[in-house]
Amino acid sequence: MKRNLIILTLVVFACSSIFLLSSCAKKQVVAEEEEVTAPPEEVVTVEEEEPSIEVEFAEEEEEIEVAERVEIEEPEEVEVAEEREVEEEALPEIVDVRLEGESVYFDFDKSFIKPEYRATLSEKASILKDNSDINIRIEGNCDERGTNEYNIALGERRANSAKNFLISLGISSDRIETISYGEERPLFLGHDEDSWSRNRRDDFVIITE
Repeated sequence: MKRNLIILTLVVFACSSIFLLSSCAKKQVVAEEEEVTAPPEEVVTVEEEEPSIEVEFAEEEEEIEVAERVEIEEPEEVEVAEEREVEEEALPEIVDVRLEGESVYFDFDKSFIKPEYRATLSEKASILKDNSDINIRIEGNCDERGTNEYNIALGERRANSAKNFLISLGISSDRIETISYGEERPLFLGHDEDSWSRNRRDDFVIITE
């Protein structure tokens, strides 16, 4: 009986010990779990905004386009300037040819302007209007037939006919001189109608100061 009581006591003690040990273990585990599962403190960080890559690309493309436009426009401007210089250099030659290159021809012993040469004189008048700094001299000429005195007078009438025609088109008389060379300056030395018809003429010369 006494032995049974001792055994029972030991059993109760063992159970109590086991219970106490399990309770402590549970508390320790819960504490550890609380330490582990505790939420970390929130750290607020301010991130610097980086420039958008798309914006950078757009800005670079815009700069490239502007540079390309400048590169394209500059050669065009240079080409236009060069063309203007060439035109300005060629203009005096064109004016000289159109004013001096075409003569007006007359019938035998006549001094009136033939209808086919009115367009020629009109073109000369237009050039003179566009170039107010240019003055001209009209030189009257005749073929070899007739006396020198007569041909000088006839050449003067021919020069005055062209002058009066230009004046009627709005050219000031102060810009036009006339002179007659009669038969003294033939362009063709033949003694036939073809040569004579080419020598009955008015020539136009630009007067240089």
